[in-house]
Amino acid sequence: MKKNGGSDRTFTLIALIFCVYAAAFILKTSFVIGGARYFSLFDDAMISMRYAKNLASGHGLVWNPGGERVEGFTNPLWTLYMAALHLLPVATTKMSLLVQASAALLLLANLFVVKRLAEFVSGSDRFVAVTAVLLTAFYLPLNNWGLQGMEVCALAPLLTLAVLRAGGCLRAREFSAAPFMLLALATFIRVDMVVPFAGLVLFLAAGVPGRRREYLAWGMGLLAAVVLVQTALRMWYYGDPLPNSYYVKLTGYPAVLRWTRGLYVTLVFLWRSNWALVLLPFVVVLAARDRVLALLGAVFGVQVLYSVYVGGDAWESWGGANRYVCIAMPVFFVLLSTGLARTGAFLKRAVVEASPGAAAAFVGRHGGRIACAVVLLVLLNFNAIYGPSALVEWLLLKPPLHVDDNARMVERAIAVRKFTTREASIAVVWDGAIPYFADRYSVSVLGKNDRRVGRMPMRRVQGPAGLVAFYPGHLKWDYSYSFGELKPDVIVQVWKRPEEAERYMAGYMPFRLYGYLFHIRENSPNIRWDLVRSLAVPG
Repeated sequence: MKKNGGSDRTFTLIALIFCVYAAAFILKTSFVIGGARYFSLFDDAMISMRYAKNLASGHGLVWNPGGERVEGFTNPLWTLYMAALHLLPVATTKMSLLVQASAALLLLANLFVVKRLAEFVSGSDRFVAVTAVLLTAFYLPLNNWGLQGMEVCALAPLLTLAVLRAGGCLRAREFSAAPFMLLALATFIRVDMVVPFAGLVLFLAAGVPGRRREYLAWGMGLLAAVVLVQTALRMWYYGDPLPNSYYVKLTGYPAVLRWTRGLYVTLVFLWRSNWALVLLPFVVVLAARDRVLALLGAVFGVQVLYSVYVGGDAWESWGGANRYVCIAMPVFFVLLSTGLARTGAFLKRAVVEASPGAAAAFVGRHGGRIACAVVLLVLLNFNAIYGPSALVEWLLLKPPLHVDDNARMVERAIAVRKFTTREASIAVVWDGAIPYFADRYSVSVLGKNDRRVGRMPMRRVQGPAGLVAFYPGHLKWDYSYSFGELKPDVIVQVWKRPEEAERYMAGYMPFRLYGYLFHIRENSPNIRWDLVRSLAVPG
């Protein structure tokens, strides 16, 4: 394979195209309401934005100003960064754009790290470097989660850089604390980065036996310190040892049924990704017996196993790598590119040896075109996340995941602001965009930001379907508490089994306002009844 050559120019071109793509992607996530263009992140990211906005406004790191302290986020440093952005004189309608622009820069930086890792692994093989960067730059799930505001955009470059530093340690058989420092920072961005942190410590301790004690002492010591500091801060401010999302997603449900669902969605993801392309890198790892390649495979494997352990994500039906696996996809793409290069070299040798004359001439003339065609097919393969129709979304010919829903949530929020006073309380299922844009005290129906609901048992599906029915973050609710006891002024959304909710909505009247159905508590002093009655009738 060619060394360096035009790889830098090709990389520059890919980076420039990515910048244009990212800008178009971000614009595609926006929408116009009432003549104003709104930018909104994925709803989980908007939960963090709600905390950030309240912190910047002087209310503390809370979901509701004046409400109980519940840690409804798992990305503390990312949330603090969002809070810093909220100190800028930027309209609420455009605040998410700042986060998305930051995400684009981080994903761009990740491409530089991927290039360095690919060159390090392959000895500056141009094909490996260009292919790995191309697959990473235009992988739909990574761009979707990152450019819609999830902390994936920060974790991916940190993990890739940590793997690069760890690979250097393996090659030199030396000790360095750099990989651990990078992942220590990553744990403050998202707490479950302790999983790849621990995995990297164990791999380096095994891979550099002469420095095993140093790796274990430094790695486990720093990991323990990070966990202790975060736990102490969490206990001091929130009174809980773990974020509320841990209790919402991982308690009150049989672990075995969570694992069966996690295994099922993982197998579906791997199958849809093309099992031959998924297996190829690991065949190369086994054949090469290269510790650095084994490190890349181990990092990807750890994230896949962690995804199985937590039961997968809530949006598995969309396809592609979920948010847990997505951060390791750049590492996987480096490994895959290496596998493609070695397979191509093997096939080239086999063809030339079988027919040295004509075959050698054909390969010499068309080898580059064949390689480009293979890479293009691989790129299309990994972006057909829910079938060929996903390529329409990849090409931005239709809005990205949940953008239409985001617009509807913002419309609901604007409506609520119009017919309620500042003192009103609202019940929501989407805990992000509606509370953020409505700016009203909110009731978390699914318990993402409610300690009591978060510690309830999960609802279960009986029978064989229960083996894969686990739905992270969406299986806990109690209408008797959220509606009957807390009595919000407006019920904006009802979750599943509405017949359960009806018995606790006797004191509420349904009104269709601005195109949406709201249930409003009778005689509430926090409703602009004159406006409500002028715009709608009960029904």
